[in-house]
Amino acid sequence: MRRLGGKEVSDEIVQNLKPAVDALKASGVTPLLGVLRVGEREDDLAYERGLLKKFRAAEADVRVNTLPADCTQEQLDRLFDEMNEDDGIHGILVFRPLPSHLSDEHMIAAIDPGKDSDFMDIRNMSGVLSGKRDSAAPCTAEAVISLLRHYGIELRGRKAVVLGRSLVIGKPAALMLITENATVTVCHTKTEDIRKECRAADIVVACCGVAKMVTADYVREGQTVVDVGMNVDSDGKLCGDVDYDGVAPIVDAITPVPGGVGSVTTSILLKHVVDNCVRQSASKR
Repeated sequence: MRRLGGKEVSDEIVQNLKPAVDALKASGVTPLLGVLRVGEREDDLAYERGLLKKFRAAEADVRVNTLPADCTQEQLDRLFDEMNEDDGIHGILVFRPLPSHLSDEHMIAAIDPGKDSDFMDIRNMSGVLSGKRDSAAPCTAEAVISLLRHYGIELRGRKAVVLGRSLVIGKPAALMLITENATVTVCHTKTEDIRKECRAADIVVACCGVAKMVTADYVREGQTVVDVGMNVDSDGKLCGDVDYDGVAPIVDAITPVPGGVGSVTTSILLKHVVDNCVRQSASKR
């Protein structure tokens, strides 16, 4: 079994960004990500800790803005607008999903496309749909493709199953796999015999948001399994959507949780913010 760790993929992305960050800082500009977090979900906090560490190591900045879980829609929209109008912020990340009484409709409609770091703006959505490789895809979906490329996992002509159809991971991951010439099946709660669909695939991307849902009977020898999930198990520990201990001995390659896709995701987020900062700085010259 081959363990597809995210650290070396992440390190490569960060190293490739260093010349751009150094040039920006030499001109007096530091890339800044504005984070908007509502409440204190453990998966959000875990991702936040990871991105803070990654940005600081790359000499970029993060400003975390928080609201209580019971905040009003007006409070949320007002804080977002302040971030959106702040010229010092080069990228915005909103932790979603939001609490059920809140909507992200205003943010999606209002976000400055030059600050979109994680697939909120409709124009970036259309770019991914049309297969434009330079579109700002959702960080996690882009991390999946970057990780597979780094480890030389062949995608062209391969059968891939994506478990999950969310707008921020499942659907864009499926579209990006299609752009890489994979044949893709998207499975969801209404799919009949999900286990059979998964066993028929060469590559399984698990992004269903259910802790350890993918068990040994979902997989077979020869497969690559990418676990996008970030959940908390009954012992309060972070775990993925895949039962790693049960699946790893069977498949050819698998990503761990933690230490897999998540660490690449924060580097992709950094890349998006740096790219935004470069564009914004160039436009002011």
